[in-house]
Amino acid sequence: RRDYEVTIPLELLASRQRTQRVFNLVLPVIAGISLLVGGIGILNIMLASITERTREIGIRRALGATQTDITIQFLIETVTLSVVGGLLGIALGVAGVAALEAFTNWKPVITQGAVTLSMGISCLTGIVFGIYPARRAALMDPITALRHD
Repeated sequence: RRDYEVTIPLELLASRQRTQRVFNLVLPVIAGISLLVGGIGILNIMLASITERTREIGIRRALGATQTDITIQFLIETVTLSVVGGLLGIALGVAGVAALEAFTNWKPVITQGAVTLSMGISCLTGIVFGIYPARRAALMDPITALRHD
């Protein structure tokens, strides 16, 4: 019967490094999937918005708005939507760090670079997933859009 255990610090260090490598691989994959799902959500919301606002788009086009004007309008809306989502994500991240500090002995640090990078990625996601709906709105025929009910 063994009632003792011998641990060598090098074994603990190697185990910790293996665990860290797993986290370094899994967390970016999870983040990528989350961005993809969020982007698809933005795409769907904007497509629904364009369908509901077809008449508005037709009126704007009939009054002289260019395709670029319509594209920029919807891209601004998409980026605004993604910035709000990014700010909510940052707020949840700060709350998560506070909870982590409260319940563990860990002292995680939130850097300005991480916050800036996350907002940049959020804006980029909004632009990438907003281009298709914005171009679809801009390419509508004004006469057909005005007839839409």
